[in-house]
Amino acid sequence: MSNTRILIVDDEPELRGMLRKYLTNDGFTVDDVATGSEATAYLRASVPDLVILDVGLPDIDGFEVLRHMRASSDVPVIMLTARTDEIDRVVGLSVGADDYVTKPFSPRELVARINAVLRRGRVSEPSNHDVLAFSGLSINSRSREVLAGGETVEMSALEFNLLSALAESPDRVFSRQQLLDRVWGWDHFGVDRVVDVHIGNIRKAIGDDASAPRYIATVRGAGYKFIGEPA
Repeated sequence: MSNTRILIVDDEPELRGMLRKYLTNDGFTVDDVATGSEATAYLRASVPDLVILDVGLPDIDGFEVLRHMRASSDVPVIMLTARTDEIDRVVGLSVGADDYVTKPFSPRELVARINAVLRRGRVSEPSNHDVLAFSGLSINSRSREVLAGGETVEMSALEFNLLSALAESPDRVFSRQQLLDRVWGWDHFGVDRVVDVHIGNIRKAIGDDASAPRYIATVRGAGYKFIGEPA
């Protein structure tokens, strides 16, 4: 844990100070900045293990900072916001956030979410097969690489885990709650649309058409299942 570096991006000095103290006491190494511009500059020069990113920054909003990040980085991001609208959560998750915490929050809850996100990003225990091979798609659990049509596909650690969870059990229907429990490993504020957003991102990345799927099918009223043909 002592080698885990966290970047806090928030314009409230009191909040940054409180989080720095709490996270440092919990064994993390912590850096903090107050603006989106400072965060962007920091991330060009250094790669933290996780970013805590406020939505309401004074110069560039957190969504825009995250868009810039996701153009070149899959560093896990937990977004903070004072707003409770579900649409804000969905927007953040669709841009590439890994989790979302609404202010005010318990530092203990935040640490639990940090640990859950970091666990998701680590290489999972080896499965029976390092490579899941399907027609036009392969998923390598050891290198955590996805090839679609022979081309490497970029996706976040969470999206890789979600795709793997489905592909490891072809034709099994998973409810959204089952996928939340299996992939997120945390009570993800009860928003089932989180799963839908990430399924949409995966489909876009691997070139899957929701109206005529080759790989991920929606089972109306039940959830999702993987239908790729074995190679």
